[in-house]
Amino acid sequence: MRKEKLEELHDYINELKTIRKTLVEPEFVYRKGKAVKRKGFMDIEKYMVELANGMVVPREKILKGGKNKSAAIVMPVTKDNNAILVVQSRSSTHESVCVEFPAGYIEEGEDPEYGGAREVAEETGYVPEKMLLLDKFYQDQSCGVCAYNYNYLALDCEKQQEQELDENEAIRYFECTIDELFELQERGYLTDIQTKYTLNLAKQYIKK
Repeated sequence: MRKEKLEELHDYINELKTIRKTLVEPEFVYRKGKAVKRKGFMDIEKYMVELANGMVVPREKILKGGKNKSAAIVMPVTKDNNAILVVQSRSSTHESVCVEFPAGYIEEGEDPEYGGAREVAEETGYVPEKMLLLDKFYQDQSCGVCAYNYNYLALDCEKQQEQELDENEAIRYFECTIDELFELQERGYLTDIQTKYTLNLAKQYIKK
């Protein structure tokens, strides 16, 4: 991998690492925006997380189960045949930062393809010309959260806007060649199953 690209990725990872995590009101869960005493199957721990770059952001950790919303995971490929990744604060992981594909929840009544393209645009500023559905699977069928994850390959993406992140999102986007993407996978930078699975599905459609 090009030295300058690896250094750029490491800069993003170091910037978004968690340096402190404080448990806030652990005896409460949050339902419909209100704190109530924990009593149900799906409990949430609420944290305030301080990042290495000085940001202090709220985070919630689901102890069992998850949001009953479908989600889209998208591998964006540019017109120049480069891949786009995001580097994101993930305070519940061992590393506290993940390198992954753009992803997010599909809004109520929203078409999954549109939702996937929207997430790419919001998280990276790149707008895809074509979305190819690769697969869909349940997030967690064992505990009743029967929402789909939709896997997409976004083709001919162009940079058309700035990132449009939510107030509490800490995300940087990272462009690299397809060869470098597979090298990052081999080096262990891609750690979540959604990104790994989407990349594996996309192999037959992309040129290394």
